[in-house]
Formats: sequence, structure tokens, C-alpha cells
Amino acid sequence: MEIYEADTIERYNRYFGFETRHPLVSIVHFDDTVYQPTHCMHFGFYALFLKNTTGCKIKYGKTNYDFDDETVVSFAPGQTVGIQRLEDGPAPIATGLLFHPDFLLRTPLGQKIKQYSFFSYASNEALHLSSEERTILQDYMDKIERELQHPIDKFSKSLIVSNIEVMLNYCMRFYERQFITREELNNSTIGRFEILLDEYLDSGMGLTEGTPAVKYFADKVCLSPNYFGDLVKSETGKTAQEYIQLKMINYAKSSLLDPRLSTKQIAELLGFQHPQHFIRFFKKQTGNTPREYRLQIK
Repeated sequence: MEIYEADTIERYNRYFGFETRHPLVSIVHFDDTVYQPTHCMHFGFYALFLKNTTGCKIKYGKTNYDFDDETVVSFAPGQTVGIQRLEDGPAPIATGLLFHPDFLLRTPLGQKIKQYSFFSYASNEALHLSSEERTILQDYMDKIERELQHPIDKFSKSLIVSNIEVMLNYCMRFYERQFITREELNNSTIGRFEILLDEYLDSGMGLTEGTPAVKYFADKVCLSPNYFGDLVKSETGKTAQEYIQLKMINYAKSSLLDPRLSTKQIAELLGFQHPQHFIRFFKKQTGNTPREYRLQIK
């Protein structure tokens, strides 16, 4: 499938026949009057779609999105997404918010846009909405659209950016709610993560794979690193990296009890290429060097 380069909002709108009212931000409406072919598109801007009905499948990489009716998916600049119309199905109905990174230059939102990690969620991670939640997001899309229809003045940009930011904050809140309401699934994911992490450390995989990384475990549980990290944070109160480091420290402390293992051997088992890197890591986490720790526990 040929990839369409939607590096600008104007090019995206031209592809679907939408009007471009502003070169850096747009609200678009998909319904049965819009030509929606199967396509693959590379995004050069942020996009958030509020979907009302089924009618298409969305694929990012090799994985299908969990994108049904009453859901939201988000894309960040640089992502390539495939859209496939369902055979003999109705045209998907959705509203989209598009905004280019340049629109956020010199704004507080531009400084913290990367905090909205859901833009990098990739597989089976769409935001599922209640009717009330959907109404809230639609209301902010309507506010942004009304502002785009208003003649541009000195207040236009700040009002649009403010509404985008509030909308993104609501998405963060709703994702937190989703983590809670999917408690059984989340617990099984955390349990699987813990088992995988223990196996990684106990089997000495660090010798060949290096220090355990968030992406490795996210891949194993079939989640994107950002979604996985947010899930771990929601369930444990620690980031995935903090959780891994805590396990590494506990493993190191246990290993230091064994006089047969040298600091160099323990460092290698944990995946450190150089013992001094392990020593710095251990001291940062515990306040003592491995040698000092061994002297304390004798």
C-alpha cells in the first residue's frame, strides 16, 4: 500500500476534500459524504480522532488498534497509520482534531506536549468513552471549531491552544479511569511483567541482552512502551523504569551476600558492560558502593 505523506494539515485536508481554515490546526468531520479509501498515511502533526461508529480498522505497525465506536485514538508526528474500510460496512463517522507542532511554539502546551504519552500508545490501547465523557470531548472540539470559524484576532491562538490543552487533560483523566476499570486485565499484565522481570534477572539474561529495558517487557506483554509505562505507574505508583531498577537493586543486594560472586560478575549478570557503571548505579540507589554494602552486612 502506497504511503501518503500528510506532512501538513493542508495536504491532509486536500486528500479528503476538507476545507483548510488555518494552516496549523483543523477540526475535520468524517461521515458518509466523505470519500474514505483504504490508505496508509504518514502524519506530520498531532491528530486525535473521536469515533462515533464502527466502519474501519486502523493499523499502526503490525498491530490493529482497539478502535470501535465511542473511542478515541491519537497519533503523533512521525507515525505511519493504515486505514482499512470494512467491506460492505457503513462509512465510519468521526470527528478529528489536527494540530501541527509549530502551532504550539512559544506556548506552555508546547513545552509539555510530550507529557501526553497517549499520543504514542500503539496497540489495543484506544480510549473507550462513556456517553458523558464523549460529550465532554465533543464539546471542546466544537469550541475549537467555532474559534476557527471566527475571524482571527490576537486572542485566537491562545483560546484554541487553551481548549486543546483542556481536552488533552480530560483524555489523561479518562485514560486513568480506564486503567482502573480494567483492573483485572491490568493486574494480569503487572503479574506477567513481574514474572518476566524475575526470569530475566534469575536466568542471567543480562549477560547477552544487557540491562533490562522497559521496551523489552512492553513488547512481551504486547503493549506500547508508553501505555505500558503508564499502566505500571497507575498500578504500582512507580514508573516502569523505577520498578525495574528496584528489582535490580534487590537482585544485586542478594547477590552481594554470596562471597563467591565478585562485583564484576554481578555487574555482568545485571547487564552492565563495565563494573564502574554498576557501582555508580548501586551507590545512587542505596547510598553505598557494593563493597561498602558487603562490609556492612558481614
